[in-house]
Amino acid sequence: MTIILYGIPNCDTVRKARGWLGDKGLYYVFHDYKKAGIGEDTLRGWVSARGWETMLNRKGPTFRKLPEEARADLDAAKAVRLMAEHTSAIKRPVVEYPGGLLVGFDQAEWSKALAGGR
Repeated sequence: MTIILYGIPNCDTVRKARGWLGDKGLYYVFHDYKKAGIGEDTLRGWVSARGWETMLNRKGPTFRKLPEEARADLDAAKAVRLMAEHTSAIKRPVVEYPGGLLVGFDQAEWSKALAGGR
């Protein structure tokens, strides 16, 4: 099973998720979107699968520091543009795996999806 974990290495939640994957013996590829970026096509796919409201981290400092006009009148297209430009505004971590997409770190959800309930 190919697992791709998207995030930024200095995020505490991403670190916990990486530790959990390692503890379960699950191989994954880490995509640091601070360094490697993230394409709008990928973001549109995630938004289509999970909704922009789930993908956009509106509680974090990156989003809160944006000018009011950038945060106003949000819709899927505007959220994708914001996340592409400000990757720290993407909720973390995001995991692509065969058959699904996980957003945020929830051990029970991850166990069911990735570790066969372990």
